[in-house]
Amino acid sequence: MGKSAEAPRTFVSRVSLVGRGGGAVKAFGGFKKSHHTVPDAVNAATSGFLARLCADELAAEGEEFFQRAKAGLGYKRAQIALEVTSPTAVLTARDFTLELGYALDEACPASYTVTRTLHSLRNAELVEVAEFDALFAGQFSAVVFALKKGVRVEAVIDAVEDLEAKAGLRVEYPSDCQSCTLFAEGVDATVVCDGATLEMRFARNGSPRELVQAFADLREAFELTKVRVLAGLIG
Repeated sequence: MGKSAEAPRTFVSRVSLVGRGGGAVKAFGGFKKSHHTVPDAVNAATSGFLARLCADELAAEGEEFFQRAKAGLGYKRAQIALEVTSPTAVLTARDFTLELGYALDEACPASYTVTRTLHSLRNAELVEVAEFDALFAGQFSAVVFALKKGVRVEAVIDAVEDLEAKAGLRVEYPSDCQSCTLFAEGVDATVVCDGATLEMRFARNGSPRELVQAFADLREAFELTKVRVLAGLIG
């Protein structure tokens, strides 16, 4: 699918790039086996415990991004700021916002998740800046796009099924149709629509430039169908 230099201009400020990771709570440097027990539930007390454990790692990562962004993009003091309130940190720069957040894993409280979210991108040209792309290289595995008006999941499913795979699209969905997963030919990602957001999920982490271009390719694939429900999703 051909690249379009102009396509990202219309939507880049509305996307969030998301990276997810995690590990075992007991792996934190502050966890003392002789004094601490691994959480077996997610509640205010255990979440507070995690916030204390992850504070050093969170502050260090936030500071690293702050220093690299300041040096690589030439920001002055008034153009960039870091606020750390464990278990979250927010790096606010003139051209973007990066949020870091730790949380206990609901399915396995003995583990934690860490989410990195890049959003409020000032313009499409930003992702083409080599220093910006290098700053976040390999950090993100998903693009989340908030739908302005929302959409009925059933309408998306029907639209794709009515195409009979002629446009290189197919769809999978559960019986309750609470969400659906789209697959587009030439786009190396699964696309989950829940009616309020569209999320592209990739098998490997990439840079902002790679993910935004993949999103532009998806947008083009939807527009080529000439089906109003699909073409209007990423308008």
